[in-house]
Amino acid sequence: MYHKEFEIRWSDIDANRHLANSAYMNFMSHTRMAFLMENGFGQKQLAELNIGPVVFYEHIYYFKEVFAGKPVTVTLQLKGLSEDGMFFEFLHNIYNHKGEHCASCEMLGSWIDLKERSLTILPDYLIENLEHLDKTEDFKVLTKEDTRRFGKKPQAIDLSELS
Repeated sequence: MYHKEFEIRWSDIDANRHLANSAYMNFMSHTRMAFLMENGFGQKQLAELNIGPVVFYEHIYYFKEVFAGKPVTVTLQLKGLSEDGMFFEFLHNIYNHKGEHCASCEMLGSWIDLKERSLTILPDYLIENLEHLDKTEDFKVLTKEDTRRFGKKPQAIDLSELS
């Protein structure tokens, strides 16, 4: 299983003297980007394809506090992938130095064409590279409908009414 170990730095701690929410997010992002860069999704390759990753959501579930002084391990698994590679879902788990499960995160994303500013598919060879990642037991083939499974839609407001 793909994983990274992180030392807890002073700047990773919040006012409650445990790991800050932003640090969890940074550790997970670093883990997934490390996997992607090692598997053909580096800055150079993405620039040649003129694409970039976008996050639709990250749902984090906290189980146990993490404190400074001991490292954490962040794992990465593939929870879902569309047939054309446009949509992907990752599962991250965070464990303390004893192997205790401290947090879990489901992250759903896609790929954007940086010129057209619209979602795009992946070349077959990159889809194959993603498929080498360990899959969760509940792995599924994603569809566009999966990106709206929580029913959230943007709603504009009249800013002049906020005064």
